[in-house]
Amino acid sequence: MKKAYIKGVGFYMPEKILTNKDLEKMVDTSDEWITSRSGIKERHIAAPQETTSTLGARAAKLAIENAHLKPKDIDLIITATISPDMVFPCTAALIADILDIRHAGVFDLEAACSGFIYGLSLANQYIKTGEYKNVLVVGSETLSRITDWQDRSTCVLFGEGAGAAVVSESHTESEIMATCLGGDGVYRDLLYMPAGGSLYPATEETVKKRMHYIKMEGNATFKVAVTKLSEASLNVLKKANLKKSDVDLLIPHQANIRIIKMVQKNLDLPDDKVLVNIHKYGNTSAATVPIALAEAVQEHKIKRGDILVFAAFGGGMTWASAAVKW
Repeated sequence: MKKAYIKGVGFYMPEKILTNKDLEKMVDTSDEWITSRSGIKERHIAAPQETTSTLGARAAKLAIENAHLKPKDIDLIITATISPDMVFPCTAALIADILDIRHAGVFDLEAACSGFIYGLSLANQYIKTGEYKNVLVVGSETLSRITDWQDRSTCVLFGEGAGAAVVSESHTESEIMATCLGGDGVYRDLLYMPAGGSLYPATEETVKKRMHYIKMEGNATFKVAVTKLSEASLNVLKKANLKKSDVDLLIPHQANIRIIKMVQKNLDLPDDKVLVNIHKYGNTSAATVPIALAEAVQEHKIKRGDILVFAAFGGGMTWASAAVKW
């Protein structure tokens, strides 16, 4: 069995920044309220002409370049998103078109905020079995398009952006050591978008009832998130034969600073071993982990041989983790 590793990463954030002070003018909220409950200070918002595919293509281009490859070297594109350009064709196909990739397999993966790690797990298997040589995994979101800007409990949380990683065969000690995936539909009403699918197709009524926006039960989601993120992180360490003390950097899903802090406590990790950028970007769903990873690489916070743990949870609910030797 071959080994797979992350050969290159990249990320892209839209230029427009929406601050908590800006939101004070839009809904009944305050900078203090948002910061104390979520840790978020600002988030990026895509321009009208930008879409999930264009953001994803920008991040993907950088990841391919950082992997010292060309677009023609990519054999498969997996795009994780809950805000695709359209139901079909898949966003991965649109990213391939933008990058002039004409021969690769393409598909989208919908596991909400856990999506990138789900995609990383799949890419790992494709490389290990020898099916493909280079797999591009993209997490990209334009969540402002499905955010209810009249709902102060959710609109303060989400931002948009894209991150990407190229997964290739490893001939060194660098590798994706283990991944763990999980989910339970019993939690489906905690974080979801009611309409737009086969259950509630778009009608005048669904639009009037604002059913095409993200809905969330905040307190219940918080409790499940802490439990599942902690369990997923501990499980992947066990699967990779690692101890808590082996972890050099935890890169968790950036949904809420209080969730991150509780997971950090459960893993006995000091502040310098936990990556936090939620204050700058908010919750970008499937893009949070690859954005954080690519930014950490860009800022030289990761060195060769470091043990990284990725962990995320998302609507559904889904959860996922990965242990990576950089």
